[in-house]
Amino acid sequence: MDRLSAMKLYDVTRAPNPRRVRIFMAEKGISCPLVPVDLQALEHKSESFSALNPGQRVPALELDDGTAIGESIAICRYFEEVQPAPPLFGTGAVGRATVEMWQRRIEFELLMPVAAVFRHAHPAMAAMEVPQVPAWSEANRGKVQDFLVALDAQLAGRTFVCGDAFSVADITGLVAVDFMRLPKLPVPEALHDLRRWHAAVSARPSAAA
Repeated sequence: MDRLSAMKLYDVTRAPNPRRVRIFMAEKGISCPLVPVDLQALEHKSESFSALNPGQRVPALELDDGTAIGESIAICRYFEEVQPAPPLFGTGAVGRATVEMWQRRIEFELLMPVAAVFRHAHPAMAAMEVPQVPAWSEANRGKVQDFLVALDAQLAGRTFVCGDAFSVADITGLVAVDFMRLPKLPVPEALHDLRRWHAAVSARPSAAA
């Protein structure tokens, strides 16, 4: 763990993608220094941060040898490789493929549409989302609700998204549903399995990361 503790994670406390990594780390029992990045001050566009991560996105992981890894799931995969237990990307060929499938579905069909609703409508995001397209915000509201119904169906009879084991798909799902509060997107009362799952994963200690 010495090498892991020598890393630095560039972080934004309230942003959903850094939170995914923090929850993943908490489930693994991994800790390292967190370096705050002020998005409102556009620190992610600074020369120093751009040199670390040319994509100008947070989170970014800087290893002890200076190597930088961007993108939330890439960072999580690094942690999975260096500390395999507990496995959060599934086990066995079918298990890993199933987790990958649902992680991508939740990321692309829920988290990203929620972000679009928020980023293209909220005044605080105007400096970061150029140009803001309010019509795109409205277009994604229906996509969010449609996917919540599909996710509720997947959770019927399952403890977690992919079965009996907590995985990165649950982390992405938890963060996406919680992120819905900012643009005030509702979780319909009728989606009982989704609500039951959300309450359970929210109660895990890692959810506070």
